[in-house]
Amino acid sequence: MIIIGEKINGSIPAVADAIARRDSEFIKERARIQAEAGASFIDCCASVPEAEEVETLHWMIDCIQSVTDVPISVDSPSADVLVEAYKFCNKPGLFNSVSGEGDKIDKIFPIMAANPGWEVIALLSDDTGIPKSAADRLKVFDKIMAKAKEYGISPNRLHIDPLVEMLCTSENGIETNTEVISTVREKYPTIHITAAVSNISFNLPVRKMINFGFTVLAMNCGLDSAILDPTNRDLLGLIYATEALLGLDDYCMEYISAYREGLFGPVKK
Repeated sequence: MIIIGEKINGSIPAVADAIARRDSEFIKERARIQAEAGASFIDCCASVPEAEEVETLHWMIDCIQSVTDVPISVDSPSADVLVEAYKFCNKPGLFNSVSGEGDKIDKIFPIMAANPGWEVIALLSDDTGIPKSAADRLKVFDKIMAKAKEYGISPNRLHIDPLVEMLCTSENGIETNTEVISTVREKYPTIHITAAVSNISFNLPVRKMINFGFTVLAMNCGLDSAILDPTNRDLLGLIYATEALLGLDDYCMEYISAYREGLFGPVKK
């Protein structure tokens, strides 16, 4: 599983406070613990007014890169901000994100064409918003893939986000998401499919139970990338176990190795 660490995001009150105070040690520590927990990428989202966003991301990215060389997921709803902020990264990372909305793809895909190491999260939404049905989300997906082909972006550089919404307000549970994930995986075996796992459980009690159940179901459909807290040892253990059960871990070697490294299971003293 590709783990995109979610703990450096200005929408989190403690992170917003650290950004406002320019508390570099706080940002560094959050980067360090996610790297040590095995994150594949460390998401970096400022959640400040756009006029301040590039400068703030520059500071945040510098903080992260001072303690780890784990690639950065540069996170902003503005393609213009992404176009500037990715330049601060020492190595290729992940654009978070593009969608079928406006001209976002036409701003980011040319950069990816010129910088082959970069990957991107692509949301299945467009100018109409988030489509309600799986069929309509898949239409957005087909348009994104047509653009990827136009710019020469191979499927394995894309992380398709089916857009997980709150279970408690959903009309059909996760049927839409599972249909989208399964169809995308069938069409493009090498593509990545990602999700913000915790979105599913907003406004529900004991959220981790919903998150755990969704993770297993989504992985069974083809999810291989996720935006989550990599320091959550129980969730990480669940992911390693599910990969083993799905036959994605030969002889359970990754599961055993992760346990021995202390990434999940009882805290070793």
